[in-house]
Amino acid sequence: MKFECNRHTLTEAVTNVQRAVSTKSSTPALEGILVKAENNKLQLYGYDLDICITTTIEASVREEGAAIITARLFSEIIRKLPEDNIKIEVDEKNIVYITSGRVDYKIIGMPASDYPEIPDIRSTDTVKIDGEALSSMIRQTIYAVSDKDIKPAHKGSLFEIEDGYIRIISVDGYRLAIRTEKIDYNGDKTFIVPGKSLLEVVKLITEDTKTIDIIVSGRHIIFKIGTYSVISRLIEGEFMNYKSSIPKLHSTKLKVNTRKFINTIERMSLLLTDKMKSPIRCLIDDGMIKTSCNTPLGNANDEIEAVIEGEGVEIGFNNRFLLDALRYSETDEVNLALNGALSPMVVTPTEGDSFLFLLLPMRLTR
Repeated sequence: MKFECNRHTLTEAVTNVQRAVSTKSSTPALEGILVKAENNKLQLYGYDLDICITTTIEASVREEGAAIITARLFSEIIRKLPEDNIKIEVDEKNIVYITSGRVDYKIIGMPASDYPEIPDIRSTDTVKIDGEALSSMIRQTIYAVSDKDIKPAHKGSLFEIEDGYIRIISVDGYRLAIRTEKIDYNGDKTFIVPGKSLLEVVKLITEDTKTIDIIVSGRHIIFKIGTYSVISRLIEGEFMNYKSSIPKLHSTKLKVNTRKFINTIERMSLLLTDKMKSPIRCLIDDGMIKTSCNTPLGNANDEIEAVIEGEGVEIGFNNRFLLDALRYSETDEVNLALNGALSPMVVTPTEGDSFLFLLLPMRLTR
């Protein structure tokens, strides 16, 4: 294999593909990037058996071929090369020669045959979605994906596609996040994508990403983002019946300025540490949200105005969970709905129904 390419283009591609490479594996090939040169194109693959990121860049291919190059070393070398043009050659013993200007490297590669087989998804049924919309949907729900192994299905987000809408749902036992967008698709689909894979998808979406193609097979999914493809296994298992968790009745409703509420919760949080699990108290009544926090470090009080309907209530929340729900709303104002001090709080936009966040309260002690 022998080719030349632009250093900046190759560096960007290797950096992105490398995120799917295993950092520690008993299989050396999984710690490398598979490089294929053919038809004046360079294909790069990173794969850890759960997620694969692949892309294609322009190259001047003089001799077609393929090899595996250790990802960490390959990335560091090309990033520090002095010239814009890079020449790479791999001989029959898989020795890799990298040249740029007066700098040349000789490193050990691996045969392409050692690389595991990439999942082959043959489905032609494609769901198309605006890139900015998908990025927003993932960002506003990924925070509620579980990091526990109690229920594997909750380590991913549920995708529901039906009646011309796509819905992403995440849950971790303490909170629920739902994000909805309208799409031009007539079929129905339901599948669970690992949170790790969705994080990689959102990193590849840029301002220039217009449309993303989503292709689903029985066990795998592909997100096609510009020149990149993210191939991920799907999570098997039963997702919770999230609809039954959303309260139907609310005794207290209020509208509040999101930034002001975030600021007051951040002020209360200054007295909290990872070892201190004290709740933030919220007394909601008479057009005010009065917040307080009492810990061994001291106590703090604050209050902000809100438009309140219904009964007054005093309720407690985990400060981090409450801040996440407010921050990821990404709106100037939010509606909050409660049904007493022990029922979940529902956070929704003041206009439309693009998101719904649900947050369990903490029990207050006097």
